[in-house]
Amino acid sequence: MPERSQQVRRGYHLSIITISWNVIEGIVAVVSGLFVGSIALMGFGVDSFVEVASGIVVGWRFSYEMSGRSPEKAEKAEMRAARITGSLLLILAAYLLIESCRRLLGIGRAPAPSLPGIILTTVSLIIMPTLAKAKLQVAESVGSKALRADSYESIACAWLSIATLLGLVLNALFHWWWADPAAALAIIPLLAREGLKGLFGESD
Repeated sequence: MPERSQQVRRGYHLSIITISWNVIEGIVAVVSGLFVGSIALMGFGVDSFVEVASGIVVGWRFSYEMSGRSPEKAEKAEMRAARITGSLLLILAAYLLIESCRRLLGIGRAPAPSLPGIILTTVSLIIMPTLAKAKLQVAESVGSKALRADSYESIACAWLSIATLLGLVLNALFHWWWADPAAALAIIPLLAREGLKGLFGESD
């Protein structure tokens, strides 16, 4: 159907945008996080690379349908893509849980202030909600669980931006080092919930 084909192409283009932005975001966040010792910022960067991987998977899923494969084959590709994106979310949640607990227990150096991190997370707060909304609209129109999981990764990134920004600002202003790992912990429930949905194909 023409309308579905248009939405499928839109989903593919949104995947390209997701990949492009998150490559930049991930590099800046990880390098800045390593430099200042911020687990929240590094977790934010890891989340960006998870979104890159998810974007590649979802883009592959839509390109599969765009190539004219049968509905049955497209559905199988959809299921595989949803499981992969769900698994990536759970891996990220586990990483943040382990590293945040280590930092709260005093393992590792206390994070230093990061101006690049503050700027990056502020910009992300503008981009990610807009991108997530667009992807959710396409996911609903074509019934894509994989794109829905991917859109929730973008929503998670927006919430992680808020948590990371708060932790970075509190540490910069008041030297509250614990705010950094606490900020990383705040996003874990959302990541785990949506990861399980993508992995097991659950719906609301």
